[in-house]
Amino acid sequence: MTSLEKDLRSPLSSRVLACPAQGRWSSFQLVDEFGSGEPYAGLAYVVTDSEGKTYSGSLDVTGTGKVTNHFAGPIALIVDQKYQGSEELYKDLRTRPHYPLEITELQVRAEQTRFLNQNSTRTRDNPAQACADQYFQVEVRHLVRHVSHLPPEVYRHYPHSTGPAKIMGTHGALGVALLPLQHTVLEVRPLRALRPMLSTDPEFCALNLYQLALMATLSYCPFGQNPDTQPVETATVSFPLQPSVGNWFGDALAKFEELGKVDSTQKIAYYPLYEDVPYSKRLELVPFDTNLYTANDPELGEDQEHPAKIHFLDDRKLGAESTDTQAFITHHDELILISLRGTYEIIADGLRDADALQVPFEEGLGHVHRGFYKAAKKAAVFATEYLDRFYTGQKLLICGHSLGGAVALLLSEMLRRRAGFNYNIQLYTYGAPRAGDANFVTDAKGLVHYRMVAHNDPVPSVPGTWMNTKSGVFGTGVALTFVNVPAGLSVFVAGITNWTGEPYDHHGTLRHAMPVQFSRKEISMILWEPGCDTITQHAACSVAIQQQNGLPDRPSLLTQLFNGANHSMVGSYIPVCWATLRRWQEAQTSKRSIVTDREFEWIENALMRIFQQLRDKRRDLRARPDAYVRTHEKAIDALNHEVGKIQATRARLEPLWHQRISEKDVYGSLSAQPEWLAENLPRWLAHAENRVAEQMAMAPSTGNDEALLASIYGHTIGAPHTLDIDSIV
Repeated sequence: MTSLEKDLRSPLSSRVLACPAQGRWSSFQLVDEFGSGEPYAGLAYVVTDSEGKTYSGSLDVTGTGKVTNHFAGPIALIVDQKYQGSEELYKDLRTRPHYPLEITELQVRAEQTRFLNQNSTRTRDNPAQACADQYFQVEVRHLVRHVSHLPPEVYRHYPHSTGPAKIMGTHGALGVALLPLQHTVLEVRPLRALRPMLSTDPEFCALNLYQLALMATLSYCPFGQNPDTQPVETATVSFPLQPSVGNWFGDALAKFEELGKVDSTQKIAYYPLYEDVPYSKRLELVPFDTNLYTANDPELGEDQEHPAKIHFLDDRKLGAESTDTQAFITHHDELILISLRGTYEIIADGLRDADALQVPFEEGLGHVHRGFYKAAKKAAVFATEYLDRFYTGQKLLICGHSLGGAVALLLSEMLRRRAGFNYNIQLYTYGAPRAGDANFVTDAKGLVHYRMVAHNDPVPSVPGTWMNTKSGVFGTGVALTFVNVPAGLSVFVAGITNWTGEPYDHHGTLRHAMPVQFSRKEISMILWEPGCDTITQHAACSVAIQQQNGLPDRPSLLTQLFNGANHSMVGSYIPVCWATLRRWQEAQTSKRSIVTDREFEWIENALMRIFQQLRDKRRDLRARPDAYVRTHEKAIDALNHEVGKIQATRARLEPLWHQRISEKDVYGSLSAQPEWLAENLPRWLAHAENRVAEQMAMAPSTGNDEALLASIYGHTIGAPHTLDIDSIV
């Protein structure tokens, strides 16, 4: 029997209870991934020993602290002093009225450190290991009290095997446990994040064209919050679903993981150009913490707030008042990003798209598409609630694809005219249909809007300027418009002629991506602003050129509408925007023009042949009997109008022949920071997908012409895409 067993069996009165052993020491050091403790010098710390006694101090110039004469057993270390500095970013985040963040001095220091490995992978060797009895890799969240605003944990090569709660009881539930009589080195992971690079200048740039195409596509994804119930009953939320909006901004980018997938069907990765920023400058999702924020209390039921409710609009299943609108919003200290989803659910979105009755635009002048306007009103409530909480003077970048682009246009103009505010708005839309009449477009000319059209996308040609219908007569309207059309050039004329009232019109500066196909094996692409409807509205206007025996060629038009590959974001717009960025980068570095001699000659010749065909058609109409000519006066006027626009289109092409691309044309406001570009561009170019020798991203060599409409009608980018209702409304 051991002496301990004898003591335990003896009467209590005969036992003497010894005091816990004291006189132990423990030392510790906080270092970065380079082995330096300097970033953490001077930080205040608190240590709790096995008996619950606390000790406080400050790290020395090497990031080292030491506690002497503590009770036997492990100690728990925390470094939780609140940020007291003067930097406005952190002061604002700590004191903002909505979801103030518990930012510590340790967090700020960790944000100022950098990764040893540029791809953020953990180090295996650190010079500080040489002097360590114990060595652990930790994160800021392991050393502070409040962690809901911090990124999720990542893997570690040297994990901490036992936490203080497991070995010290309730008084040691917080911090990192350190063993006595040893020197422990803690390598603190840098607190850095990735964010998509975006220009805040109002001028068009290839960077924003590509980046916002990705963000517009991301709006089709779910938010991906787990749990996704209302109210949320759990203490925390996570975002494991990829791709999803929540995973992008609340998980992967916050952990410095590069993402290149914005659609679940995507076969090729398209990576944004990312910049490495301090974590507090990331595109933010607000934290969820029922102890800190009363709005997160599940007892609030339907009124409870959580990240999905604040950042994501999902109006698809909300009863009779549903507009089937989906959007997301996020921000950092320089900009607020809003993205709106296009047609996704054919029946619900189709009925809204078909509701083309023109109604007064209450915030300004003119009339707008009723279906799009209803959706924009719902999006405006969502956006203004967010802006009222988190707008501090940032630029607003808004984007949308398809009907999402139309809704984004109306939303942007509603925000631009919001009483008492002066938002600086920049809008990029992709394949957007018309949303308002000519008066609306004129009144909204102060809105900065770049309207992207990819090749032969039919959706920007709708709704036709003659349309002023409502969903109740949708079926009849489609039949009359696209099947039983009047004789002659009625479809073409309807696209460019006003029958009653003010016609639907496009807003914004057009950027049209036109492939130039020299042969089956050689193709290039230019991004420009043609002025003739024959190119920009060929979903209807191709009928004018392909007319047979006085009647529109119906199979050609319907085939074009129902083979809407050029309307797809993943199959068309993203590849085109990527190719544009690559080509403009090439033009900028090689100091050459945006359009080569060969391309200019090819397009000029094509325009002249189109010009001659239209003149021939006009002459043919005028040669008909007088009664026929009188009936088709509008058709002849429309052809006259189009003939004049051919000349305007050539005039727009010629300056591009001589224009040299600057760094500002490519990168916008980021061109003012060449060192920053030099630091972050190699990350994007490191991906094999961005080094592919893609023809459409390259300037052409010399060669022969093809037929007249080879580039306008003969090339399809990506796989066929299921038609959405946008294509026929």
